[in-house]
Amino acid sequence: MSADHLSIDSRGRKPAEIRIAHHGTQISYELHKFLTISAQTLRLLGYRGTLGRTVRALVVTNMWPSPAHPESGIFVADQVDSLRKAGADVDVFAFEGGTPLSYLKAFVTLKRRNAQRYDIVHAHFGLSAWVALAAKARVRAVTFHGTDLEHPRSRRISMAALRFIDLPAAASERLIGRIPVTPKRPTPIALPCGISTERFSPIDRITARDSLGLPQDERLILLPSDPARPEKRADRARLLCERTGSRLITLGGIAPADVNLYINAADLVVIPSEREGFGLALLEALACDVPVFSTPNGIAPEALEGVDGTLCSAWDLDKWSEAAAVPLSSPTRINGRTSASRWSSDAAATAVLEAWRSALKAAKTAPMPAGTSV
Repeated sequence: MSADHLSIDSRGRKPAEIRIAHHGTQISYELHKFLTISAQTLRLLGYRGTLGRTVRALVVTNMWPSPAHPESGIFVADQVDSLRKAGADVDVFAFEGGTPLSYLKAFVTLKRRNAQRYDIVHAHFGLSAWVALAAKARVRAVTFHGTDLEHPRSRRISMAALRFIDLPAAASERLIGRIPVTPKRPTPIALPCGISTERFSPIDRITARDSLGLPQDERLILLPSDPARPEKRADRARLLCERTGSRLITLGGIAPADVNLYINAADLVVIPSEREGFGLALLEALACDVPVFSTPNGIAPEALEGVDGTLCSAWDLDKWSEAAAVPLSSPTRINGRTSASRWSSDAAATAVLEAWRSALKAAKTAPMPAGTSV
């Protein structure tokens, strides 16, 4: 994705629901103009969703699926889809971060090509909040996702943007504690992205393994992440497999469309991470009713509480190996979907819309924060 090229991706939606996204594909000026005018016409004619008064929002993010990285930011895309289903009018400005220059280019591109004013401009990831300042808004929001709060440099830059933010949020309750609070700033809240319970659902294990060409007679343990990421602790997962005589499979380089199959093909999903901002992979496993073990990070303690066939515990090879004996020797399903549904993308979108409306209501009765663009 290049911040120099702005493309429209309607994905079969009404013109009023067209998103703006950086996918590195240049479209014609005429098509861009036609789609923009069509969307504006429907809005002027009073297009409304199920919420009555349509909230017009722009999501700005450096995490978004692309042809090269279809897994990137898929949780943000799921939330946008759920927000649209709920009736919000949402555009998306996605760009590739990585360097200071890429953020500057994204800021300039958004500033030049988007003159309209939104009710809400909502940034995903702290550094994206600076790019989001290029768009006009009544209310500004940001959701922090973890690295923007933990990495020293990213944190320093992200926190500096808080003075422009009316609605600060984090992807989990744990991360809220990493956001500084002052009497002059709004109190941060938790706004998880959630998972798609439509995309993640139980599939017969034999069918899943056949679809992936995996053997039926092997014990399979899934690490639902890229093993190259050190914080995911693939080394621990390998030790567990050696101890239990199992084969380790991971999601490194796996297409998002196949993730549900890999989860359902596994006898056990393990998440021995050092840290988790939220814990989407855990919820995805629960939504598939597959046994899952996790260190007590992110949402794990709450999501796994009371769910038989799961383990939420600090990493201990002996303890995890002993607990893994049951699902590995007698593959079974758990009742995890009920717990996972509490954090579905639809439920998360409802919480986001409520937060947006509260912030908009507050903006009517409070002076605009100093330095906020209108």
